[in-house]
Amino acid sequence: MSLQSRKAVGTGLTWVTGLAAALVIGMLGFILVDVILGGWSRLSLQFLTQAPSEGMTEGGIFPAIYGTAVLTLLMTVAVLPVGVLTAVYLHEYAPKGGRLATLVRVAVQNLAGVPSIVFGLFGVGFFIQFMGRGLDRAVADPGALRWGQPSLVWAALTLAVLTLPVVIVSTEEALRAVPRDWRDASLALGATRSQTLARVILPSAVPGILTGAILAVARGAGEVAPILFTGVAYFLPDLPGSLTSQFMHLGYHVYVLATQSPDVEATRPLLYATVLVLLVLTFLLNLVAIVLRIRTRRAASGGH
Repeated sequence: MSLQSRKAVGTGLTWVTGLAAALVIGMLGFILVDVILGGWSRLSLQFLTQAPSEGMTEGGIFPAIYGTAVLTLLMTVAVLPVGVLTAVYLHEYAPKGGRLATLVRVAVQNLAGVPSIVFGLFGVGFFIQFMGRGLDRAVADPGALRWGQPSLVWAALTLAVLTLPVVIVSTEEALRAVPRDWRDASLALGATRSQTLARVILPSAVPGILTGAILAVARGAGEVAPILFTGVAYFLPDLPGSLTSQFMHLGYHVYVLATQSPDVEATRPLLYATVLVLLVLTFLLNLVAIVLRIRTRRAASGGH
């Protein structure tokens, strides 16, 4: 192939990839403009701080915002320690090619490919029927049903299982990015393996760990299918008061407004405004991930 032909091919590939990127940006821009135009007029302080009313054609979405925030917080508390510790074991302690490490990696890969609705069914079978009913038989009065029903804690644990592969993979990639020379230098200076992990490796990997954690949180906050059977409520103006309470959720509220409303035209502004709030929260989570990653990288670079 001549030089002129190679330049033509390179120019063509540049245009094709640029058009593909522009198409993605254009689709995102179209969605954002449509949502903003449809929901901006409905946004207000009352909409963000009041409970829904009048068959969900009036009022606000504060219970859904609160339920989404509490659910996401509980999910993060459950998934982050397990995911980080699993990644540390796989990368730092597990023998290369070991059977247990291979089995864990296969399990993580399979979990990442399972449809989200399957996690919801898993949550019903394992968390509610097995763990919840078992707790009721062990600690509750005979015939009482407290833990063995859909609730906030089981929905959070179901989402934790869903987002676990994201945390494990991102943490392992962050650990892999730490230079091998830093480990060798720490060990050569007399530090133990655990001291090297705690004082050298993990502080250097914090940016990647935080990024993976925030991305997992962003995904979990927008998931609806896993919580359909494990705790979310159709209409519940009251805020959840305990781990065994049911709750409202922004994603599920969008589904309800779009499919279950008796007056579609009346709920359309509420639907768009709810979607706008959910998108803003998701974008803010990703922005937090970017800012934390930049700051922690600068701090780590200054420290080294």
